[in-house]
Amino acid sequence: MKRVFGRPSSMKDAVSHYCPGCGHGIIHRLVAEVIDELDIREKVIGVPPVGCAVLAYDYLDIDMGEAPHGRATAVATGIKRALPDRIVFSYQGDGDIAAIGTAETIHAANRGEKITVIFVNNGVYGMTGGQMAPTTIIGQRSTTTPGGRNLDRDGAPIDLSEMLAISNGSVYIERTAVDSTRNIIRTKKAITKALRVQMEGLGFSLVEILSPCPTNLKMSPVQASKWISSSITTYFPLKVIKDKVGRL
Repeated sequence: MKRVFGRPSSMKDAVSHYCPGCGHGIIHRLVAEVIDELDIREKVIGVPPVGCAVLAYDYLDIDMGEAPHGRATAVATGIKRALPDRIVFSYQGDGDIAAIGTAETIHAANRGEKITVIFVNNGVYGMTGGQMAPTTIIGQRSTTTPGGRNLDRDGAPIDLSEMLAISNGSVYIERTAVDSTRNIIRTKKAITKALRVQMEGLGFSLVEILSPCPTNLKMSPVQASKWISSSITTYFPLKVIKDKVGRL
C-alpha cells in the first residue's frame, strides 16, 4: 500500500505543547516539508528568538541556533556570513520582529543579507499573556488594551512587510495565512520560493504568515481562523508584496 501522508523527516516525533488551534504547528510542518522537498536538511540552520516561536527547536529536527529577543535576523546574518554555503532562516513572531527586532530586520533587509525570514503574525504577544503587539489591529482587545486598540492613543498597526519592501536589498516578500486549506497551500509555496531565493544567492526574502492565536484572542479555534479572513486581512491583505525574481 502506498503511503500518502506521514511525518516529515525534518520534524521530530514530539507531542505538541501549543494551544488548540494555534497556527505554529501548521507552520512548523510546512517548513519541515519544504526542507525535505528541497533536500537541504543537512545544510539548513534555523534561528528562533524569544516568544512562542522559540520552541521551534522542540519540533524541527535540524540545526538550530537560538537568538535573544528580537535579534534573530542579526544572529542569522552572522551565521550566514560565517557559513555562506548554509541555508539560514529565522522564525519570528510579530511581538519579536516588529517591536524589539525592528531595527535588526530593517537593516538586514536593506543590506540584502542572503537569509530568509519566517514571520508569524498573530497580532498579540502570545507567550507573555496576550498584550498588545505592534500588529494588533484597531479595536482589537488585548490584556493591555481591554477596550480595544485606539488609534489616537496607540497608533496604527505596523505593516512591517510593506516597510521592508521599500529596502533595496529585499527581493521577495509575500504575506499569506494558515486559516484555510487554500491559504496553507499558498503558504507552503511562498516558503519554498523564499528559500529558493536564498539558495540562488539573490538577497533577502521574507514570508509573513497570518496565524490564529485562539487563547489570547479569547476565541474558539474556528472563530480565530475566521477572524483572520474577516478582520486581520483588512489591515494586512494577503498578497505578494515584492518579487524581483519572478519564477524560481
